[in-house]
Amino acid sequence: MDRQVQGQAPKPAGRIDDIAVHSALNDGTAVYLRAITPDDEERIREGIAKLSAESRYLRFFSPAPALPDAVIHRLADVDGHDHIAWGALCSECPGWPAIGAVHAVRHRAGGPVGEFSVAVLDEFQGRGLARMMTAALLVDCRAEGLAVLDVHILSENAAAKRLVKSLNAEWTGESAGVAEYRLDVAAALAALRGDGDAPGVQDVLRALEGGGDA
Repeated sequence: MDRQVQGQAPKPAGRIDDIAVHSALNDGTAVYLRAITPDDEERIREGIAKLSAESRYLRFFSPAPALPDAVIHRLADVDGHDHIAWGALCSECPGWPAIGAVHAVRHRAGGPVGEFSVAVLDEFQGRGLARMMTAALLVDCRAEGLAVLDVHILSENAAAKRLVKSLNAEWTGESAGVAEYRLDVAAALAALRGDGDAPGVQDVLRALEGGGDA
């Protein structure tokens, strides 16, 4: 399958959240990545409902089949600066459903440190999507001056641990079954740029760091 990367020129202020990336997962499934907006609240709600109980537990530390409306609203309350988020749609699936999302939320307004989280629908896990979305998020974080991301992962979440370790995240401790890592945005982007075995990640970096078609 041919890979296509499409993008628009960045906003004058340097924001890259108006760029969309068409690419493919490791197995060739066509996907479309873009910044999440508050208008995506219903998509977020539907996507969370499709997660298995185990995946909801690993992401939200709760197996509840539905999250409170206040939590959904916070996930959609994206401003592109203090709360940055990117999502992925399956562009070859009927209706282009949401299949994953990543978020970075500052600990304090305008501060350099925030918290990172990622979720991928069960049927799309293990295909490279988390790394692709994370690449987009980190480029956006760097552009917005968000330099460090804290990550809290349940100790049994082996996949999430592999992801952050591959991004050169530093383990900072563990408490009550939750492992804590600190991810340097610049170091993580360097690791992703060097990942020649992830063409989808390279598609994202070319589109967002190049600021246009590639």
